[in-house]
Amino acid sequence: MKGTKESIEEFGKYVIANYGRLPVVVVKGEGSRVWDADGKRYLDLFPGWGVCGLGHCHPAVAKAVAEQVSVLQHMPNNYYHPWQGELARLISEASFGGKSFFCNSGAEANEAAIKLARLHAGDGRFGFVTMRDSFHGRTFAAITATGQEKYQQGFAPLVSGFAYAPFNDLAAVEEAVDDTTCAIMTEVIQGEGGVNVASVEFVQGLRRLCDEKGMLLIVDEVQTGVGRTGEYFGYMHYGVEPDIMTLAKALGGGTAIGACVASAKVSESLKPGTHASTFGGNPIACAAGIAVFETIEKEGLLAKAAADGEYLRDGLVRIGESGGWMKEVRGKGMMVGAELNFPGADVVSACMEKGLLINCTHDRVIRFLPALTVTREELDEGLDILESVLKTV
Repeated sequence: MKGTKESIEEFGKYVIANYGRLPVVVVKGEGSRVWDADGKRYLDLFPGWGVCGLGHCHPAVAKAVAEQVSVLQHMPNNYYHPWQGELARLISEASFGGKSFFCNSGAEANEAAIKLARLHAGDGRFGFVTMRDSFHGRTFAAITATGQEKYQQGFAPLVSGFAYAPFNDLAAVEEAVDDTTCAIMTEVIQGEGGVNVASVEFVQGLRRLCDEKGMLLIVDEVQTGVGRTGEYFGYMHYGVEPDIMTLAKALGGGTAIGACVASAKVSESLKPGTHASTFGGNPIACAAGIAVFETIEKEGLLAKAAADGEYLRDGLVRIGESGGWMKEVRGKGMMVGAELNFPGADVVSACMEKGLLINCTHDRVIRFLPALTVTREELDEGLDILESVLKTV
């Protein structure tokens, strides 16, 4: 196996440098631990940007994938296979009884949702209202929906028909809606925007507004979905149901999968020929997704995520109060952000040197997306490393 220096040099020669990469070559993962090419072990409290929701290489997911690879690896969507139907049933029964279109990523799921909303309107309405500081992906419609200009720079002209309003400002959303608006699209917790949590009043107000105006409510659950917040889906904290929700990341337990889930009535508008995905809903990814749902139920991970998330937030508050480093700690379940009083990039780098992998978003927000299977001892270890770094950075 190549070492760190050789691997990084190979990337430099042959891989497009469109990512800012930390100088770690990861070669193995297990639970909340990963190992680099030099044998150093890390505690990963941001596993796969939330993709590894059950931790790295969870035995149930690994078993499902290994067995599926030897049975049926791919089947185009002009045929049926049982694993796609079963995963769609599990999603439907765990949510609002909708139907699923499967794809490969969160951006693709949001593209499908945007197309479906325009198809469903069918009356000349084509517009969307999305939120400032949101993030919905990197494809053209998705970056247009994303309410952060830094992701849009260099790609003009963008897709027409999008307006933006501040997050948690219902009056501003109402003002942004016009006769062309077919849907409102939001996250219930903005991940890339700084782990900003929607208020109950805001989300319930969006639902009422959509009902009054005959618009669809689209909830992007790419980061919040599949147990992350202590419920299967983040919208469940708000006493409403969306018309469409989008999923990815933790849905496949480490495999590439996305889903656009729509109510039975809305889903009828996505007719044959209107949208497709070659690899969407393939047997391997669906088998992994089934294992994810089964594991969450078997191991009681929703309740665990809620309790462990509170434990993590309390620990961060304690650290913040002891040193005055933090402005605020926020989040739900195992989606937690600690906003510092200073930029956090050096904190992330110093933590990595001490064997802790975390993330900084929106310049000052240290972000945690631990595996739902993480132990309290591992959380304590991460908190101790973070505190030691904050005392020196």
